[in-house]
Amino acid sequence: MSEITRYGILGCGMMGQEHIRNLNLLGGASVAAICEPDQKMRNKAHLLAPGALLADDLPDLLNSKLDALVISTPNYLHCRQLLEVLASCPIPVMVEKPLVTNMDDLHRLNDYCNLNNPLVWVGMEYRYMPAIQEFIGELRADTMGTIHMLSIREHRFPFLHKIGHWNRFNQNTGGTFVEKCCHFFDLMRLFLRSEPIRVYASAGQDHNHLQEEYADGKPDILDNGFVIVEFAEGQRAMLDLCMFAEGSQYEQEICAVGSRAKIECKLPGPKLLWGDLQVEPELIVSPRNPIGVDKKNIAVDLTLENAGSHHGATYHEHAAFQKTLCEGAPIEVTVTDGLIAVLMGLAAQRSVQTGTSIGVDVSSLSLSED
Repeated sequence: MSEITRYGILGCGMMGQEHIRNLNLLGGASVAAICEPDQKMRNKAHLLAPGALLADDLPDLLNSKLDALVISTPNYLHCRQLLEVLASCPIPVMVEKPLVTNMDDLHRLNDYCNLNNPLVWVGMEYRYMPAIQEFIGELRADTMGTIHMLSIREHRFPFLHKIGHWNRFNQNTGGTFVEKCCHFFDLMRLFLRSEPIRVYASAGQDHNHLQEEYADGKPDILDNGFVIVEFAEGQRAMLDLCMFAEGSQYEQEICAVGSRAKIECKLPGPKLLWGDLQVEPELIVSPRNPIGVDKKNIAVDLTLENAGSHHGATYHEHAAFQKTLCEGAPIEVTVTDGLIAVLMGLAAQRSVQTGTSIGVDVSSLSLSED
């Protein structure tokens, strides 16, 4: 690999532009080529990477002598484009979540990767938020003891408007519990170091997008719900999602309760909503004995904060990815991680439809109605 890692960006909407801004901050990296069919998004991306080649399509992008590729296109394109890249030009790829949107693509991608073992890193930015990293450190410390219960609350703003309104429909996104919540299912596995065995969800579309209608019809995406997940080691986790609560001071609130202590992590919403009113992320440790509360704020570098909407996580994610590219460090978010997070989201979507709990078998990547 060259001294400067040459990146290509496939898909230059909001998230693609966030990748470009963070790669611009990363030493030893350059955005060498971009591919984006929408003229407005392409122009914005080119302003961020004025030296980048403007590719007409994916084959043209892959002919640009790249060292790595970032895929940040709409969800339903991820699997097809990733497989096309790996078949024609097997370079290292970071592909945004969700890795796939349906069971057919889940098994198709899993079969390919089991046979070919490509270098693919799944974009799970939430893992790399500084406050989440601090939270993980506390979970692993002696203070916590054995984790028994985990809850994740996200009370946030509605889905943003996307080109062609693709994110308004389950067939394009995989459903809200796949599109938005695969992040949280991934965190559950990471925090608990155990695999899911059963999922039960209750959810609805009660407020958002009810008056919208497009050529494809009316939006059918969920905007609120609860998901309970049982894990193989006996732990339970709960997701509490509401997407019409943008006035919340904290967008995400995570709480783990162990045999010795309770640990909480509170994350404010993005600066694009809160601006200068934004508070810092907070970590709270509450031991059972002696009873007390230890609070600390987790500062985020302002330059990294301004480069995206994930508390600097995208920069830290790329720094870790570059260590894999340049130093051979292990892939931290594997295809398996990405697929199981989607599997959990699909189980939640199916549970909402059927009104039953859904069994999850990660060894066969399968679901069953209990």
